[in-house]
Amino acid sequence: MPDAVFDHPRLAAVYDALGSADRPDLQEYAGTVVGEFGARSVLDIGCGTGTFGLLLAERGVHVTGVDPAAASIAVAQSKPGAEAVMWIVGTVDDVPALQVDAVTMTANVAQVFLDDDTWNATLRAAYAVLRPGGVLVFEARRPDDRAWERWTPDATRRIVPVPGVGEVETWVSTTSVVGEVVTFDAPTVFHADDERLESTSTLRFRSRDAIEAALVTAGFAIVDVRDLAYAPGRAWLYIARRPRLGPA
Repeated sequence: MPDAVFDHPRLAAVYDALGSADRPDLQEYAGTVVGEFGARSVLDIGCGTGTFGLLLAERGVHVTGVDPAAASIAVAQSKPGAEAVMWIVGTVDDVPALQVDAVTMTANVAQVFLDDDTWNATLRAAYAVLRPGGVLVFEARRPDDRAWERWTPDATRRIVPVPGVGEVETWVSTTSVVGEVVTFDAPTVFHADDERLESTSTLRFRSRDAIEAALVTAGFAIVDVRDLAYAPGRAWLYIARRPRLGPA
């Protein structure tokens, strides 16, 4: 089931407002996928509220966005230009047969697949929808950065004025670290009526070696692993290609 922060209608409605206004991460993705690799069709796995999909669509890219959180997809569909994107509530298994130039998983999407079977199945599904020569682009937090140690209420608490909603307060608090698996709470308080909504998320911080091994097992050729410009020292950007000649 999707986390409440993405699937509760009231939380999904303020998700964009509580994030970074300029989304430098998405600009970096667009520059890589479109500017560098010339993708004209993209499957965005875990598309959320559709900000990245719409950014690509504005550049003339044919976009399919899929996400299991119905509330987030509803927000995406309400945005200007949304009719240019195919929105799907579900997982990559629910995507109809298609061939795309690129598959993306922005932000923490690649880390929500906690067990190896689901992660490997997702990589195989991404491979299957890519045309030969197409690329998979995603990021993963570097375990050595130990980001979860900074996820405390004191360090992350924010109060954001949201037009038409009022002040919204949110923070993040790590609650469990077991090996590579990190769980954290992200409460949100709407000051207008004092409603507090809870959301709990869990991410897996796989090692670089494990991620690269999984990509190769799924049939990909690794093109590059880069330090993310928007998050230097904190995350890797993985670029893998479906070989032009290879297994179907």
